Amino acid sequence: MDYSASLLRLTFLAIGAALVLLVARSAFRLPHDIDDTASIFEDGAGCTRFSPWACGRQRRTDTTPKSKPSLPPRSSHESDVPRHPLDPLTVTEVNRARELLRAHPPFASSPSSLAVHELALDEPEKPVVRHWRKGASDGLPPRRAVAVVRFRGESHVLAVDLEAGTVTPLPAPASGYPTMTMDEQRALCAAPFSDPAFNASIRRRGVRMGDVACLPISPGWYGPAEDGGRRLIKSQCFSTEGTANFYMRPIEGLTVLVDMDTGKVVHISDRGAGIPIPAAKNTDYRRAADDDQEDAGKESTFGYQTVRAPSMEPAPEGPGFEVEDGHTVRWAGWEFHLKADARAGMIVSRAAVQDPSTGARREVMYKGMASELFVPYMDPTEAWYFKTYMDAGEYGFGLQAMPLVPLNDCPRHARYMDGVFVAADGRPYVRENMICVFERYAGDIAWRHSESPITGMDIRESRPKVTLVARMAASVANYDYIMDWEFQMDGLIRIKVGLSGILMVKGTPYAHMNQVRKNEEMYGTLLSENVIGVIHDHYVTFRLDMDVDGADNSFVRVEMARQDTAPGESPRRSYLKATRHVASTEKDAKIRMKLYEPAEFHVINPTKKTRVGNPVGYKVVPAGTAASLLDPEDPPQKRGAFTNNQIWVTPYNKSEEWAGGLFVYQSKGEDTLATWSERDRPIENKDIVLWYTLGFHHVPCQEDFPIMPTVSSSFDLKPVNFFESNPILRQRPTQVNDLPVCAATA
Repeated sequence: MDYSASLLRLTFLAIGAALVLLVARSAFRLPHDIDDTASIFEDGAGCTRFSPWACGRQRRTDTTPKSKPSLPPRSSHESDVPRHPLDPLTVTEVNRARELLRAHPPFASSPSSLAVHELALDEPEKPVVRHWRKGASDGLPPRRAVAVVRFRGESHVLAVDLEAGTVTPLPAPASGYPTMTMDEQRALCAAPFSDPAFNASIRRRGVRMGDVACLPISPGWYGPAEDGGRRLIKSQCFSTEGTANFYMRPIEGLTVLVDMDTGKVVHISDRGAGIPIPAAKNTDYRRAADDDQEDAGKESTFGYQTVRAPSMEPAPEGPGFEVEDGHTVRWAGWEFHLKADARAGMIVSRAAVQDPSTGARREVMYKGMASELFVPYMDPTEAWYFKTYMDAGEYGFGLQAMPLVPLNDCPRHARYMDGVFVAADGRPYVRENMICVFERYAGDIAWRHSESPITGMDIRESRPKVTLVARMAASVANYDYIMDWEFQMDGLIRIKVGLSGILMVKGTPYAHMNQVRKNEEMYGTLLSENVIGVIHDHYVTFRLDMDVDGADNSFVRVEMARQDTAPGESPRRSYLKATRHVASTEKDAKIRMKLYEPAEFHVINPTKKTRVGNPVGYKVVPAGTAASLLDPEDPPQKRGAFTNNQIWVTPYNKSEEWAGGLFVYQSKGEDTLATWSERDRPIENKDIVLWYTLGFHHVPCQEDFPIMPTVSSSFDLKPVNFFESNPILRQRPTQVNDLPVCAATA
């Protein structure tokens, strides 16, 4: 791609222009409607078909906008065909896999007893993908799938050859259970209502059964005495009376333990006597609720916050990026494969960037994704100690992704990608508008320099920074995660995680801090009357299979330390010295960040050198990150041991993708990144995988009530001696003549 031509197109993005609707092929397209919501999947029980959270006996039906335009027909993707070795399973392939699984012994004896927990592409071997070229005579590699199913109380992992029509059993983990299906999450919401003791407890609190909504909560693992060899879930409930934000109205202290395979209540813990349910006042966050206030003649709470988003239209000839065959994205020298995934959410593969000095497209990363999310709450009491979620492995990060909201989640010129996922009965369904891709200009500067007048040189050079963003957002019950992969023209990749949504809170008898006893442990912050926001952490562990100019790379720690000068050597007494250490085994590459022991972390190709002899590479640039402070032997931390370090490096192993293990639910921590790394395998000049954990400590504050402003953190993958010089040196500046002339319309 010509850099000057690309910049001309991107310049228009910064100043706004006419929108041109470009229809993309296959899964990529423009949104169906700017007022799109997930309610198109709503079933008769008032729960969205594939979003189970807080289904109760009767769900409120007055939470949707009062009017909504009719929606055009939606894509079923039934005609999609794979065009790249890494393309996700199509609707046709999912149906084929379902047919083969249901015919496979012993499942054929009772197909209705078969529950599909995961079904995804079994990606071809890495060398096959790296050497594949579109249009080659041999076409695509054979299409295969990996299925994780349960049948009559047993878990199975199977390889499904879609072309040969065979199903082959694979080894299954020794402990833990597969990711929950959306169907069983929905069903488990209703399980407590079948128990008379639960219903009696609700009535004692004076709550109407029709106002009760319950959440399924993964229980973690705290020893065999607690789980008894059963697949369990805990359920806690809320009052929906008077607000859509039922999370702020917990029925505190009431926890129901349910056997997931039978749906029966095993135990009820009721320790919330005397704790009031917080009031609904000031908890609603919906614009629709504000409109209701205006209709009733009340003052709008949103009236003083009217803000218009800046124009972010593409150039008249359309967006400066292209999408080929539904999943291959090209922009400003970048090329990568993008797809939705039920567990990881979004996967970026085969990322390569064009070298402006040679025109060659050079490999950067084979595959990048969020491998696991660990969210431990810091309250050891009976109703809270087990809240230590693994959002990808227990719930499915991609399964929890909701359709993005045009104009608000993504700018007007964004293009959208759907996800094709699998229900428990093995049938495919479509999660629409799950990923968006757009160009971003935020007024930032790509590079600049102005010369001082004292030199007599009138030089003022500046270039605008425009980037390309791939985004998804997952709503895992109360919390919302915004995941961005942002590509810059200078070769940098920024991975950013935003946290928003609603806090998980606990009820309390206290309405004011003057009621709290001295030195009483509250485990959080009093946010409103009778509401405590509990302290918690978020850890997002990314798996980054770096292929910098080829598959065989090395990890280098560049340590920075003070070097003292010799007496009489210099007027200076000290300076900063950088020393490079190449990691030979996994143990050498376990990194814990230390502010006063700074270092850089490079992934290099030792066999490729620049013109002046430096090994080409990329470096991880950490941003502010949190480290776990839990005891390493604390059961949640043993399961989440992949957060013990901020950086790990392992040799490539196709089976080592999920930092918490393949089966995370009720796992014991026996199959994690930490246990794999104990083998201390060689990693120098090998095909290596870098793992990076982005962390947040969250001590809630009143500004987080009733819904949280987004808090973000990020890290970068930045070229280091990868190019011969600044790769955007020849980027042309924006000139007045570049601005479009817009004609007025009615």
